[in-house]
Amino acid sequence: MPRLDDHCWSCSCAKRARHRGSPGAGAGGLAAKVGEMITSSVSGPSLLVAHSAPGTDPSRGLRSTRAGGRSEGSSHAITWHHHLVQRSLVLFSVGVVLALVLNLLQVQRNVTLFPEEVIATIFSSAWWVPPCCGTAAAVVGLLYPCIDSHLGEPHKFKREWASVIRCVAVFVGINHASAKLDFANNVQLSLTLAALSLGLWWTFDRSRSGLGLGITIAFLATLITQLLVYNGVYQYTSPDFLYIRSWLPCIFFSGGVTVGNIGRQLAMGVPEKPHSD
Repeated sequence: MPRLDDHCWSCSCAKRARHRGSPGAGAGGLAAKVGEMITSSVSGPSLLVAHSAPGTDPSRGLRSTRAGGRSEGSSHAITWHHHLVQRSLVLFSVGVVLALVLNLLQVQRNVTLFPEEVIATIFSSAWWVPPCCGTAAAVVGLLYPCIDSHLGEPHKFKREWASVIRCVAVFVGINHASAKLDFANNVQLSLTLAALSLGLWWTFDRSRSGLGLGITIAFLATLITQLLVYNGVYQYTSPDFLYIRSWLPCIFFSGGVTVGNIGRQLAMGVPEKPHSD
């Protein structure tokens, strides 16, 4: 049988040892946990860096991303400029052809008179008329879609080449009517051509930007024509509006709307202009 003193010693010592050992064990466990947290906090960023770019410099990936963005932007800019040059050449060619055909009608009907020394033998027109009209057509044709994009009003009315060709045919018919139709006076002819020009805009355009640009083009072109006639470059028969015919702004208005529709149609599917940012 065990003795009483052994039982007392074992119980009291064991309890004291447990009470003495438990704080140490708790402190040791707490220290271990703090050490693990410090180790994980120190090694965490390095692990993230290692996982993000194993074996490489992180800044090198950022540089490659920036370089890729710059190369893509430069290729986009080259494509946009290429399309711009193509559209300019097409619009210039259209302006030259229209100038030769329409001016031939005016000269043959003795509406427009050029000095004999500047008349070309083939198309009965001055040499400077086709390049000037071609340049004006290129500017107007590029200006229309640009104004549409800046105003945030894309032109969606009758966007097909068949409508554009019909618009060109109506414009040629209006110009032909100005040389063929005989009215009692120029006022009646001017009112008739004004109605036809507004009908052309309503039939093939119907946009506020097209109306505003057509009026602006008609005003500026009429002013330039006044200066040319005043300086004796050429002249009109039976002038009734400051050296020119009163129906001439109607021709310029309908011509601006026609060339603008051609420029809008050419601009379809062209990528937007790249921005610097």
